[in-house]
Amino acid sequence: QLQLVESGGDLVQPGGSLRLSCAASGFALDYYVIGWFRQAPGKEREAISCISSSGGSTDYADSVKTRFTISRNNAKNTVYLQMNNMKPEDTAVYYCAATNKQLCPTGRPIEVHFASWGQGTQVTVSS
Repeated sequence: QLQLVESGGDLVQPGGSLRLSCAASGFALDYYVIGWFRQAPGKEREAISCISSSGGSTDYADSVKTRFTISRNNAKNTVYLQMNNMKPEDTAVYYCAATNKQLCPTGRPIEVHFASWGQGTQVTVSS
């Protein structure tokens, strides 16, 4: 059974950094594209980043481009989201999701392409 577990969420001050982890179990991450999504209270889920199965291709939403970096360590079956220069508007529950593809999907809405989801981790940016 595919399982994804996010961790690393926390309270951080504006301008600070956090690193989220998405650990997979029950399957080898090598064959899956992983996406990071977030959902703030009262808002729709937003796709923020994606990494191809090999790690050679990444994609970012404009709202996080230049501040967030997605990476993966297939040997550890884990994908990471490094978040720098964080802003209050980054406050949300962050989810990772997997799809059995090689390249990040482009058809909108992106989330429909992802079949397996984690339970989410809370990130709060506040002084």
